Amino acid sequence: MTEPGREPRAPFGVAEVTGPSMYPTLKHGDQLLVHYGAEVKAGDVAVLRHPLQQDLLIVKRLAERRGEGWWVLGDNPGAEGDSRLFGTVPPELLLGRVRGRYRPFADDQRSVRGAVSWAFSAVRPVLSDRSVSRRLRAR
Repeated sequence: MTEPGREPRAPFGVAEVTGPSMYPTLKHGDQLLVHYGAEVKAGDVAVLRHPLQQDLLIVKRLAERRGEGWWVLGDNPGAEGDSRLFGTVPPELLLGRVRGRYRPFADDQRSVRGAVSWAFSAVRPVLSDRSVSRRLRAR
């Protein structure tokens, strides 16, 4: 995930998704509205610093709060790169909560049907997923 030009103390910023780990909730290339410093709870999608490579920002779903920090999971169970690989994420590496996403217009949406479909789905809030605890128990 990349984060172009965020002001150090701005409460909101824009970040871009790279990779498939949050599919189908987020797709590669989606633009995210990030609320930095927002209160978070289990089920929220958040932007974090990667615990093993802190100059890398990642976007994951907060599965549950554990003693040492947050257990985070991607929405795509087939993709790697979440707490199953690196363990809990310390709270100081949690940067903000994802409030919404914008899906840019793609070249393959040039038909009327494609344009209408894009118009109805391009801007959406990113909501908490309360079923995340069930997915955690199933693993």
